Amino acid sequence: MTPDPQLLSVATALPPHRFEQDETLAVARAVFAHRLRDFERLAPVFANTGIRTRHAVCPIDWYLQPHGWGERAAVFERTALALLEEAAGKALSAAGLRPQEVDAIVCATTTGIATPSLEALLLDRMGFRPDTVRLPIFGLGCAGGALGLARAAMMARAMPGRTVLFLLVELCTLSHRPEEATPTNVVASALFADGAAAALLRAPTGVDAPAGPRVVDSAEHTWPGTRRIMGWRIEAEGFGVVFSQDIPKLIRERLAPVVDHFLTGRGMTRADLAGVVCHTGGAKVLEAITEVMDPATAGMEEAWAVLHDCGNMSAASVLFVLDRRLRGGATGPHLMMALGPGFTAALTLLDL
Repeated sequence: MTPDPQLLSVATALPPHRFEQDETLAVARAVFAHRLRDFERLAPVFANTGIRTRHAVCPIDWYLQPHGWGERAAVFERTALALLEEAAGKALSAAGLRPQEVDAIVCATTTGIATPSLEALLLDRMGFRPDTVRLPIFGLGCAGGALGLARAAMMARAMPGRTVLFLLVELCTLSHRPEEATPTNVVASALFADGAAAALLRAPTGVDAPAGPRVVDSAEHTWPGTRRIMGWRIEAEGFGVVFSQDIPKLIRERLAPVVDHFLTGRGMTRADLAGVVCHTGGAKVLEAITEVMDPATAGMEEAWAVLHDCGNMSAASVLFVLDRRLRGGATGPHLMMALGPGFTAALTLLDL
């Protein structure tokens, strides 16, 4: 049996524009209040998200004007590549590796489309080999961090001794629609942000694997009848966000059996976990997951800290939490968790 893939390094990258939550509330009020009668009733969501600051790929004035699909796609490709190059460079440096030593790249995103895909565009730009195996992934949404890392680990396990680079970028702010004065758009304006991350994995070829963090197992569960809980509307202006207010309720009522079934298959219970690595879906989501995962709640403080400092960066958020957990010296079995369109629970078991 091939040993579990090791995490050689994890790195993150944030775009240059940093917004205080009070600033975004003032902008949202200027954009929406005169067209949305219930704006002031919705405005407290900006304070209740648990977010203090967020980062974005464009200056705040860009978000005051409508933009078409073509313009958004051009901004996505240009800025996503810059962030991925930064994150990948950091991960390679931390692992003591050169781009030429990478054998495969898995690249996940749901907030933009590029063809050739982003990792293909990075090959020449960063000096990866022409024979690098590529796997672009689109559509996993907020679950893309946990599931994308799991897919990269599957690839590493299938090619022991070779190095797999997992890349992840989400530019949620590019879906902002100032012309759409709806409650859903106001909530999205209060919550979403941009970020990128990278991780390097390799499955050892020998029986005696060196010490270090590793990816042990993974699973996903897509609940029937939940396809409209979260996703995109595809429209002339670009992506339009879809998410239900029932997500925290669904977590409280339906997540625990999925988690317990996964852990039971590994001969574990929640009490055996040293902690969790949780996607920063928002204050209500984090509160619901804390209740469900009790007593395994170590690591939730890092999730709250990432939410506070960076907002909800969709799939990228969970890699930011993992990075902080590793830097804080966490060890032992951890369950990486995220929820995304489908509606799907993503579970990845790590041994830090």
